[in-house]
Amino acid sequence: MYRHGWIPSVRILPFSLVALLFLPPVAGSQNLLELQKDPGQWVLPGKNYALTRYSELAQITTDNVQHLKVAWTFSTGVLRGHEGAPLVVGDTMYLVTPFPNIVYALDLTKPGAPIKWKYEPQQSPDAIPIACCDVVNRGVAYADGKVFFNQLDAHTVALDAKTGQELWKVKQGDIAQGQTITMVPLVVRDKVITGISGGEFGVRGFVTANDTNTGKQLWRAYSTGPDSEVLIGQNFSSPYPSHQGKDLGVTTWKGEEWKRGGGTTWGWYSYDPELNLFYHGTGNPGAWNPDQRPGDNKWSMTIFARNPDTGEAKWAYQMTPHDAWDYDGVNESILIDLASNGQTQKVLVHFDRNGFAYTIDRASGKVLQAKPYVYVNWAEAIDLETGLPVENPAKRTKQGVNTQDICPGAMGGKDQQPAAYSPRTRLFYVPTNNICMDYEGTEVSYMAGVPYVGAIVKMYPGPGGHRGEFIAWDPITGTKKWGIKEKWAVWSGALVTAGDVVFYGTMDGWFKAVDARDGKELWKFKVGSGIIGAPMTYLGPDGKQYVAILSGVGGWSGLVVAGDLATDDPTAALGAVGAFADLGKDTTKGGMLYVFALDSAPRQTASR
Repeated sequence: MYRHGWIPSVRILPFSLVALLFLPPVAGSQNLLELQKDPGQWVLPGKNYALTRYSELAQITTDNVQHLKVAWTFSTGVLRGHEGAPLVVGDTMYLVTPFPNIVYALDLTKPGAPIKWKYEPQQSPDAIPIACCDVVNRGVAYADGKVFFNQLDAHTVALDAKTGQELWKVKQGDIAQGQTITMVPLVVRDKVITGISGGEFGVRGFVTANDTNTGKQLWRAYSTGPDSEVLIGQNFSSPYPSHQGKDLGVTTWKGEEWKRGGGTTWGWYSYDPELNLFYHGTGNPGAWNPDQRPGDNKWSMTIFARNPDTGEAKWAYQMTPHDAWDYDGVNESILIDLASNGQTQKVLVHFDRNGFAYTIDRASGKVLQAKPYVYVNWAEAIDLETGLPVENPAKRTKQGVNTQDICPGAMGGKDQQPAAYSPRTRLFYVPTNNICMDYEGTEVSYMAGVPYVGAIVKMYPGPGGHRGEFIAWDPITGTKKWGIKEKWAVWSGALVTAGDVVFYGTMDGWFKAVDARDGKELWKFKVGSGIIGAPMTYLGPDGKQYVAILSGVGGWSGLVVAGDLATDDPTAALGAVGAFADLGKDTTKGGMLYVFALDSAPRQTASR
């Protein structure tokens, strides 16, 4: 038997899934469409294509979560920022470390989960200083007996999931040009889709699809430039006049600034198999000095809906035109069917760096609601008729002017840390930052492989002095249901389960469980280093529910510790030092996976 234990309402491994283990592989996403339904596995970075990070497992409940104990641990051997989460496919756990991007397969059938295989790529350390905000990696992807991941030096790799043997490796970019990759790939059918980092080096962002079997490039869609290269064609539409017109990726820029215009694509990707659209965001325009690039600077700061077969854009929505604050638009878009007033609508919900939570019709790109989920003063609102922000002119940054007290800061209302959604409570669980900033644009010249920023930024705690808050968000009303203030930015992801338990971590190393209904703290455990990873849960071969989290402080917010930075200049690390100079008093470097379980496993239950 593949797994032990039985769920009264949801079987742990239905016959159809057992059959998958013995039949020839089904192409990419077709296999994943079935596997993601098994609550005992975690086969996609966000649990499912919708990125809900919701698990139907319910052994661990609000009544017994206080009995969680460490089941086993694993040292990754790397002391940098550990973002992302492991995958569990069958009885194997897969994870990747920060640079040098070691991939491990761990055997869950044996005590302590020993290493089944290890793959350590050979890549140049020259990639390290090119990564703007730590050498993180957000995880591996799986499909058809293969594990896919991205190296920091801009290579995508496919490995045999059973042996760790390298099947293919392709070069996506060039570190000499400032291009790196930190994101986890998305597999849809026979394509593995990945983006690029390097927005602070004048990189022109793009998304690439490669054949899962051969690595051959099938298409590439740029974030800026002519429609033919952005892959905007006759099927593209937008409800907003400012988004209509030919070659806006060129005409909304000065001269040829679009060629080094940023719009990098390093965030989380989601996919709707019914619409056959995948969703990704684009980052800040280059340079950070807005006066050097007049215009809307399309298509930076944009959510794209694309056909995964061709890369063709169905719609695009630019959240922050002519960005003057580094409000990257790359955060995850979570796909839900929203019921309101007796009607159900297919939407995506996106908590943007600019501080607004967007609810968007994911078929058309029309914004249905946009409300601030953190303290925001750079804009008063989002005009739902035009889709444009109603800006506060006093907070728009300029060259040679130090604009003060802008909220949120460049790290945004939240950064890469992914939110979760529970269909039981109908609430989102969102890790947020409470950081504001001073920002002055400066003149900068472009040189390949050299930082192309053009701004002096100083960040610091926002109103109230706490640097983060973990919140529950109601998408119907666009309001915060409850919140837990934290000393540090909540840079970890969230996990919510059918046991109505929400898990998240803190930068000073507390792994916490709270009640999904009211936010009451139910349990916490002190790990060895600050947490910036995302929790996940799975069912072990012994029938017990486990919860796992990576510990290892770093990322942009934790670079002061992970990168041994001096703390005397508050503008260092693109302003991060000002907000996190004292982080080293509360945590230290680390690189460890912690796995928890109850003392004894009750009969497995799950709810829908």
